[in-house]
Amino acid sequence: MMFGRRLPKIETPDGIAKLRKALDEADAVVIGAGAGLSTSAGFIYTGERFDKYFFDFASRYHFSDMYSGGFYVMERSPEEMWAYWSRYIWVNRYMPIPNDTYDRLYDLVKDKDYFVITTNVDHCFQRSGFDKKRLFYTQGDYGLLQSSNPHGVSAHKTYENEEIMRKMILAQGFEIGENNELIIPEGREISMTIPTELIPYCPDDGEPMIMNLRSDDKFVEDEGWHQAAERYSEFLRRHENVKILFLEAAVGMNTPSIIKFQFWKIVNQWPDATYACLNYGEAYAPDEIIDRSICINGDIREILMKL
Repeated sequence: MMFGRRLPKIETPDGIAKLRKALDEADAVVIGAGAGLSTSAGFIYTGERFDKYFFDFASRYHFSDMYSGGFYVMERSPEEMWAYWSRYIWVNRYMPIPNDTYDRLYDLVKDKDYFVITTNVDHCFQRSGFDKKRLFYTQGDYGLLQSSNPHGVSAHKTYENEEIMRKMILAQGFEIGENNELIIPEGREISMTIPTELIPYCPDDGEPMIMNLRSDDKFVEDEGWHQAAERYSEFLRRHENVKILFLEAAVGMNTPSIIKFQFWKIVNQWPDATYACLNYGEAYAPDEIIDRSICINGDIREILMKL
């Protein structure tokens, strides 16, 4: 299969009806989820959310989205870097999910034998009711920290970060509502730094800590990561000879080998497998599996609402 070639957008006639039928008839479903799913769920890194919680950083440094700002502040002091990243983590990991996109997806598969593989790091699946033993977060989790120089015991460990993130957020002058909403008290000045004593250091090796996000060869794949990877492999082994739907949800071409190319390869090899690609402007399948593919172009939340 020509995984590297650029394929044209393909719109399957009566795609919604065919996907509904494929879901109903499938013995198992594998969901492969990309960043577009969380975007559709309201996790927008620009605009209102950025302006509300990062107004001071935007004014000082003139970047206009959370993602770009995350790279920029890595060059600042640890106190300033963690002020930024604690907000980033809080609004994208601990605050309520903005809309019901993940809930709708869960409703489609909750009575099925399903598994989820995702490159997203915002933990929305588990927060929306998906069984954590049926999830494989390949690229990390905003809710975890790791050593910046993992070695010894820390080489295989990650650390929950909600408590320290909460302390950082409060130290900047924010308040946190009952539903974890970030609140800017009227008339209160918000600090762009945290107290030095809140800078996190690894309890096992003493090194400064960083987010557990895959960016280089220091990314920690902890015990939970390996258990999830094995559960995913075992799920595939058990369902090789049944009617199975590979449902690709808003996966782009940043890391296609993790989900997209893998789904194409498996569907090409398994005669009872069906591939569904739900994507806004990038819905397509290779010629080799086009007769067993359902491609629907559009916003995934709108597609789920139609389903």
